[in-house]
Amino acid sequence: MKNYKLILQYDGTRYSGWQKQGNTDNTIQFKLETIAEKLTGIPTDVNGSGRTDAGVHALGQVANFHCDESCLRFLQPHSPSAHIAKSVFPSCSAAMTDTEYILRYFNNALPMDIRVLQVDQMPARFHSRLNAKEKHYRYVIDNQTVPNVFERRYAARIPAEHENRIDYDIAEMNRAAAYLIGTHDFKSFCDNRHMKKSTVRTIRDILIENNNNRITLDFYGNGFLYHMVRILTGTLLEVGSGKKVSSDIPRILQALDRREAGFTAPATGLFLVEVTY
Repeated sequence: MKNYKLILQYDGTRYSGWQKQGNTDNTIQFKLETIAEKLTGIPTDVNGSGRTDAGVHALGQVANFHCDESCLRFLQPHSPSAHIAKSVFPSCSAAMTDTEYILRYFNNALPMDIRVLQVDQMPARFHSRLNAKEKHYRYVIDNQTVPNVFERRYAARIPAEHENRIDYDIAEMNRAAAYLIGTHDFKSFCDNRHMKKSTVRTIRDILIENNNNRITLDFYGNGFLYHMVRILTGTLLEVGSGKKVSSDIPRILQALDRREAGFTAPATGLFLVEVTY
């Protein structure tokens, strides 16, 4: 049994998030598992490093699936099934490696707003979620006087009204972010009120920059709770706009109460940038 790791990019605009759901087939995981089943000939689970929400994008999502070597018999140069690879990809040798074939197979079948960037064979016990050490998320805000037409799917407009913009105090936002770095109970920044598992997480760093009114917030941590990055972003934006002050953050953390934190920023501006192992 072989274990394959996929590195993916996707535009999450028209999808209902990563995780497959009983009431829709419009998820990233469902699309991948449908193709994996055609590849392997049997129902195949595709595990993701994390569950991105509806509308959230990914530059470097990681997934993995297991596949019996016999399912890839058509890759053997002298196999009676070797002609399959040639018929699917006429320009390629039937003796291509399994990772090359899987990469091409997925991208040939996926919609153009989902791409597999890389396929690697991994040890049998590798799991894209359980073995992840750190995740990097980026939130992007278009704060120009006139919003960029071509960024509207990939940068949030906060507030949403096009005629308004806020001069955010980036220095004060960075002071607030400093209180969030480290290991804390982030229950105040979780939208799952019935969370039974631990809400303790470690944030290694938060970087906030304003480049020509394009504001980016980069979060690096060992894991993030439901809507956590979007709530952190909303809270930091409330600090930057004067609704809160940086010294409010310790109180919000200690409250362990979602009502004390800021608003949940829209999904539009959020990207899963990278997962490290």
